[in-house]
Amino acid sequence: MTPLPHDRYCDEIGRQTDRLRAAVTSGAALTATVPTCPDWTLEDLARHVGRALRWAALLVRTRAEEDVPEDEAPGAGGPVTRGDPAALDAWLAESGETVVGALREAGPDGPAWSWSGIRTAGFWARRMTHELIVHAADAELAAGRPFGAVPADAAADAIEEWLEIVRYAQQVMSDPEANELRVPGAGIHLHATDAPAEKAAVALRGPLADVLLAFYRRLPLDAPGLEVLGDRKLLEFWLDRATFT
Repeated sequence: MTPLPHDRYCDEIGRQTDRLRAAVTSGAALTATVPTCPDWTLEDLARHVGRALRWAALLVRTRAEEDVPEDEAPGAGGPVTRGDPAALDAWLAESGETVVGALREAGPDGPAWSWSGIRTAGFWARRMTHELIVHAADAELAAGRPFGAVPADAAADAIEEWLEIVRYAQQVMSDPEANELRVPGAGIHLHATDAPAEKAAVALRGPLADVLLAFYRRLPLDAPGLEVLGDRKLLEFWLDRATFT
């Protein structure tokens, strides 16, 4: 699958930032635990995402040739006072605008350090899009809100990126758990009901955005609308060893 156009990622970052902001300002307690990231509150999650956006913006804007600590990104600390949804919302909006502005100025081929082998602004456009898609869903869970819209092309691309990260972990990082997936007959099939798919040892069927969220362990495999066909234990084996976000 070919990654989405650079401008498409930039547009989606804006939309998914709005999803996160809506959860933060929904009236839910900012101290609410995020069920899928239980070490974080809703505010912790929002600050994590905003800091990541500002860090990516710094790397892209400065054409960084090496890693830069996240805390060096302007405004990375977030609002001084905790528990203020309006201040957190404004900071998140600015964080999204900052990274989108840097990405659009750099273009997809602009140089920027990354932890992957792809050291371009295009890498960060794609990574931040999917960071937001998944963490906006986390925020909606914490706020007790229904999942917001994830376009099918973005959901499919998020799954593709996830698989690429697994391969990177196997080939470059030599991650022990990721390498456990390299066994004969251990193929899995993610079957979206709104997109074509192929046969494999196990299939996960459902709307593409729900398949994405289940793949990231944000939805249980037995959630309404999802269906596991074939070797469920193999799918669980995969997900237990290859969830990085």
